[in-house]
Amino acid sequence: MTTYHGKCHCGELEWDVLVQPDQANHILCHCNTCQTLSGGTYTLNQIVPLDAFKVTKGEDKVKKYTYYGDSGKAVNCYYCSNCTTSPYHQQEILEGKIILRTGLLDGPRETFQPSAEIYGKDRHSWEKEVATTFDAMPS
Repeated sequence: MTTYHGKCHCGELEWDVLVQPDQANHILCHCNTCQTLSGGTYTLNQIVPLDAFKVTKGEDKVKKYTYYGDSGKAVNCYYCSNCTTSPYHQQEILEGKIILRTGLLDGPRETFQPSAEIYGKDRHSWEKEVATTFDAMPS
C-alpha cells in the first residue's frame, strides 16, 4: 500500500489517498459527462474505498455537484469551491467507494499505466485504444 498526495489547482484543497498495489493504474473514462466536466477527451481514474481518502487541507472548500448516471442513481462530484478542481466523485451505485481522479496525484500521472478504458462508445474516432476497452461501465 502506498499513500499518495494530491492538491487542487489553487492549492486550497489537499488530500491523501491510500492506494493498494492492484489499484496503482489509471482507468480512462471517455463518457460524455467526464468530457464535459473536464474539458478533455477522457479522465484518469481509479476506484478506491471511501475510507482510503482523506482531505488534509481545506475541507471547508469542498462543494458538491450532483447528476444522475446511466444507472439512474446519483453521482456526486466533489470539487474545490475556488478553482473547481474535482478530486473525486461518488456514485450511489458504488456504495462505500469513490472514483478518484488519479491524474491529480503527485507522481502517478506519469508512473501509473492505463489498465482499462470505459465508455469506449464515447471515445473520439481519432483516439487510439491504449487498454482493454468497455463500451460502458462494466458491472
